[in-house]
Amino acid sequence: MERFLARQPIFNHQRIVYGYEVLFRSGPENYFDHSHPDAAAASAADSLLLFGLERLTGGRRAFLNCTREFLVHDFPFVFPKDRVVIEILESVHVDAETVEACARLKKAGYLLALDDFRTSPAWEPLLSMADFIKVDLLLTPFDEQMQLARVFSASKVSLVAEKVETYDEFQRTLAWGYTYFQGYFFSRPEMLRHHDVPAYKLNYLRILQAVNQPQIDLHAVSERIKEEASLSYRLLRYLNSPAFPFVANVSSIPHGLSLLGERGTRKWVSLVAVACMGDEKPTELLMLPLVRARFCELLAPHAGLVKAANDLFLLGLLSAMDAILDMKMTDILKEIALREDIRQALLGEKNRLRAVFDVALQYEKGAWDTISEDLARLGIPDTLFPELFLKAVDWASGILKGADMNQSEPPFPVEGDRPPTFSPKT
Repeated sequence: MERFLARQPIFNHQRIVYGYEVLFRSGPENYFDHSHPDAAAASAADSLLLFGLERLTGGRRAFLNCTREFLVHDFPFVFPKDRVVIEILESVHVDAETVEACARLKKAGYLLALDDFRTSPAWEPLLSMADFIKVDLLLTPFDEQMQLARVFSASKVSLVAEKVETYDEFQRTLAWGYTYFQGYFFSRPEMLRHHDVPAYKLNYLRILQAVNQPQIDLHAVSERIKEEASLSYRLLRYLNSPAFPFVANVSSIPHGLSLLGERGTRKWVSLVAVACMGDEKPTELLMLPLVRARFCELLAPHAGLVKAANDLFLLGLLSAMDAILDMKMTDILKEIALREDIRQALLGEKNRLRAVFDVALQYEKGAWDTISEDLARLGIPDTLFPELFLKAVDWASGILKGADMNQSEPPFPVEGDRPPTFSPKT
């Protein structure tokens, strides 16, 4: 059976990740097969255990979507109470059995959330047990969003604003008293007030430009890296980590680049430059482009684009640059020369790279209703996605920690690299 999963971060007011809503589908068309709800509910529990909550959430709480069948059959009890929040979907019919199931969970110490909450008598039996109330900003009128804040912000219930798409929405709901925030506001520019890239970040963009020339000059790249202490430190730290099976410690930037080769240099210098540009941003904002980059790269051979794997990696890596620099993507691209197809894809224009990136975005957001047709057009089997996505999450987590990934495969392919050369000046 095809199985899909995605995750969406839930932030506190400091934009630190409190948990992730785990989006699961037994196939691209539905959460549950309504003709066999018991079997489908059991399959969902089995799949979440199979994928591993710890792997998906990094130890933070997982908000699990639960149908009535999932609740009344006590499937949530297979998950540790200190690692999950049981999210009761708006489609759940609240009857005596549902209330009793929630009461059992509450008594056992589980946290409960009411999803897509609207003021309605139907929710009344569960309100006294709720720890979180999730309010969809796209579906809930402005006045009701504010009224719910007045009613619940002073209570023990934590309000979660869902579908927070802009920084202004984040600030408004925060001011009203909402406690947690879910949506893609963090992946868009907060303020478009900068007309120029700050001087020290411009150096990172220039390094990005240097490593992404058609013919890379490793000496020039090395010299630019050595001009930035933070970049040099991070690159050497990564290269000396257990993720790289080098015989000797890497003692200098030229030495490290020679070991990486041309292909590895493009990838790792690009990655480190992006991380340095986002050093004042929430960790999740740095995690986002890393996951996208690795996910797109892993999808490349399955989409018949094995030779474009590095291009897709770079596309994913740069896709959140507008949010990292608080600038419009069009302005950023004026500062860095990229191949035209990568540039077009970053601006949303349709081409072969954008087609793969769009599928990765749909999967990231759990857009199951549109992803199936696009996968078919690309020739990518549905069944590959969960494991490739988890590999991307594992890889990105390891990069941020600077730790060994415990991978059986190298962190990037090295076959086919042209031998790196340095001029006598190095």
